[in-house]
Amino acid sequence: MTLILCADDRGGLAFHRRRQSRDRTVCADLMSDGAGRLIWMEPYSRPLFPEAAPNLRTAAQPWTQAGPEDLCFLERADPAPALERAEALIVYRWNRHYPSDLRISLPPQGWSLAAQREFPGYSHDTITKEVYTR
Repeated sequence: MTLILCADDRGGLAFHRRRQSRDRTVCADLMSDGAGRLIWMEPYSRPLFPEAAPNLRTAAQPWTQAGPEDLCFLERADPAPALERAEALIVYRWNRHYPSDLRISLPPQGWSLAAQREFPGYSHDTITKEVYTR
C-alpha cells in the first residue's frame, strides 16, 4: 500500500479532527497516481474527489482495507498504524504553517526520501510532493 498524507511545514496533518487545508490540484495529482488502482480514504475525504470515480473506496480505517497495490489517503487519522503496513509514503507539503494537533515527524524513522517535485497548486502557490520508501 502507498500511504498519502498532506502536511504543513511542521508535520501538521489536522486540527480538531478537520483537515488543515485542501487544494484541488493535489486531488487531481492523487487521482492521476491512482489511475487503474483503488484509492482508499475515510468517508470525510470522499467529497473532495469526483463523484463518478469508480476506483474510490471509503472505510472508517481505510489502511486496514487497502491491498498491496492500493493507495490510502489519510487526512484525520493517526498515520502510525497505516505506516506499519505501507511500502511507500507520499506527502504533499503545503509549504505553510497551520494550526495542528495531529502531527507526523518527517521523514518517519526508517524511511528515506526517494523523489521530490514542486508544482503550482490552485490555492497554494507551491505544493511539494515528496515520495518516501523504506
